[in-house]
Amino acid sequence: MKIAILGRPFSEHIAPFVQELFDELQRRQAVLVVVEHFYLYLKNTIKLPLGIETFKRGDKLEGVNVVLSIGGDGTLLDTVTYVGAQELPILGINTGRLGFLATIPYDSIKVALDALYKGHYTLDDRALIRVDSDQEIFDGINFGLNEFSLLKRDTSSMIVVHTYLDGEYLNSYWADGLVVATPTGSTGYSLSCGGPLVLPQTNNFVISPVCPHNLNVRPMIVSDKSVLSFEVEGRSSSYLASLDSRSTAVDMNLQLAVRRESFVARLIKLHHVNFLSTLRSKLNWGLDKRNNLLG
Repeated sequence: MKIAILGRPFSEHIAPFVQELFDELQRRQAVLVVVEHFYLYLKNTIKLPLGIETFKRGDKLEGVNVVLSIGGDGTLLDTVTYVGAQELPILGINTGRLGFLATIPYDSIKVALDALYKGHYTLDDRALIRVDSDQEIFDGINFGLNEFSLLKRDTSSMIVVHTYLDGEYLNSYWADGLVVATPTGSTGYSLSCGGPLVLPQTNNFVISPVCPHNLNVRPMIVSDKSVLSFEVEGRSSSYLASLDSRSTAVDMNLQLAVRRESFVARLIKLHHVNFLSTLRSKLNWGLDKRNNLLG
């Protein structure tokens, strides 16, 4: 099996588990390719097998069967941008905190690899959001797994986001910003703005205003077959456009639209892990002591 590995620096107590991962992959005679910046970090942190190849952003991952993302959800979001239209299966190993997307605990690496090699998993195709603009703003990586956001600058007053649905006027949001989330992103920034939780396989976008000035403005769910376009006004000359964890200042005159990307992110789901169990675990559902009195 040929495996590509991406990751970020980790805490000292995580190092033995990452060492276990590479030792186990070596024992299984896996062919390994590691993203260049992570390889440079790893070789000074753990003992790596010989013969590891490296790659960088934009390289085609020829012959790769699986991509391992070592880190938190942010690392997995970044991993999706490396894989892109190649649609390679991605397994997230969580060395971070919450882990909605990177669901495999770092102390369960061997169990996860056993399941991977035995084929005890399914592929969970996740919709991506694509940004189109009349000027390039994300260095050619104009898709994301979680959300696209329009936000005021830190020192500016609120902005007005005039929003259109398939060319028809929807609303003008007077707010600190606006978030358009995929179903996957409904557990992220959109959730903190009061947006609903949406199951991963629903074909929707969630539009959530950030600190809206009008209290009767609420999050809205629309079909992901729609195209959403925006015109932004404000006292400042620029605002922030954000795509997952990538953010850049853009001019008020920029023309922007979002739609569903033509390809998907393929996440590996082990048989003992599902979205509902992840929700209960990460959001601490079911911890009400009254539940112990039932049944």
